Amino acid sequence: MFDAKDKSHDLPIAVIGAGTVGLAAAAHLLARGLRPAIFEKSKQVAANMRDYGHVRLFSPWRFNIDRAARALLEQAHWRAPDLDALPTGGEIFRDYLAPLAAIPAIAERLRLDSEVTSISRRGFDKVKSAGRDAAPFVMRLRQGNGEEREFLARAVIDASGTWAKPNPLGANGMPAIGERRFAAKIRYGIPDILGVERTRYAGKKVLVVGAGHSAANALLDLAELAESSPQTRIAWAIRGDDVAKTFGGGGDDALAARGALGDALRVLYESGALEVRSAFRVHALRANLGGISVVGDDGMTIDGVDEIACATGQRPDLDLTRELRLELDPWLECAKTIGPLIDPNLHSCGTVRPHGARELAHPETGFYTVGVKSYGRAPTFLLATGYEQVRSVAAALAGDMKAASEVHLELPKTGVCTTQPRARIEPAPAAACCSPARRKSPGETSRSSPEHAKPAEAACCSPPS
Repeated sequence: MFDAKDKSHDLPIAVIGAGTVGLAAAAHLLARGLRPAIFEKSKQVAANMRDYGHVRLFSPWRFNIDRAARALLEQAHWRAPDLDALPTGGEIFRDYLAPLAAIPAIAERLRLDSEVTSISRRGFDKVKSAGRDAAPFVMRLRQGNGEEREFLARAVIDASGTWAKPNPLGANGMPAIGERRFAAKIRYGIPDILGVERTRYAGKKVLVVGAGHSAANALLDLAELAESSPQTRIAWAIRGDDVAKTFGGGGDDALAARGALGDALRVLYESGALEVRSAFRVHALRANLGGISVVGDDGMTIDGVDEIACATGQRPDLDLTRELRLELDPWLECAKTIGPLIDPNLHSCGTVRPHGARELAHPETGFYTVGVKSYGRAPTFLLATGYEQVRSVAAALAGDMKAASEVHLELPKTGVCTTQPRARIEPAPAAACCSPARRKSPGETSRSSPEHAKPAEAACCSPPS
């Protein structure tokens, strides 16, 4: 891909994000004899995963460990955990990612407390073309002490994820009116309701917004909290008009833990313990008698709210790459080629044709977005997909286009996720299918097996990395 006479050829390959997929990318680059430089904005690796460390996943260990990363670990006499056990995010950090980051080949290339704030080409803005591909990438870094510096790279692999950029409460994609004002009362993602954040929610009226598995986790944890703190009240708002869609396939789901999660939510819903509002699209937040009134776009309200758990998904940070020439799907904001394959308007869990460096490439030669960020706003990312992505990208950067193009992806038949393709110009709403599981109902999600893939035993989906 790079001419040996090109001065940028001897520069390292930048990997942005030291999570599951970022560290896997570094392992694959090392296996190819390439030099990665890994940038992590946190003072420890896996900042995103540590944020939901209390959550247990739907897939066992065997589907959460990358092959190249495992090879490095085993050279360091690492002992694999029980491959059939279901880890929490915290256990993945402790027993897999932290040991991987400590291996000298990784550790000496790891730059912690270094946030990449922008990427461009040295001497070129987005408009200039002649000689562009020969110029190295230049990344602007902001370190924890506030100091700014630059770093040059021959290629860039963006595995920074989307977890740190949650979608807002507003149903139109913008923050609801008043959302910023009440920011201290809103928790995005998956609150640790039964752990360190217990006192924040005990005895309060808590509104959960969202219809995916993250919302289910929050609702079930709040119900358990209410058993010991009876004054805790729970409200649930979803944008769709069919609550039953959120329950999944129950006993028909080949992923037992995910089926159990849906069944538990159904029981809770039928118990009458929740104040449920379907077809509720948040428009505004207003102060009212010491609490918050959440106003829908039809003028209906949910009153007396003390805390809000916003589980409406995440989106990619596009500011980072503003000066690069990217080709994005117009509404998912993912790599354009894979947009139709993962569009949640078309797929409830969907099918994903195996894809790698070719599909992830952009007009900006040498730049790749991988991991959950490569899916943009689509909520159905699979961890196994991310591992195969970086294997292919590393092969492409090493010049082995044959290996880069031989992409294989094995996904399971879940028993509940089916695809009824519709014309993309006539989208229909569908539930997200890939998210963490509740801590006491361990497991992980996936999507149905495409015709190009062989069914596997279990899902290999992961929360955002």
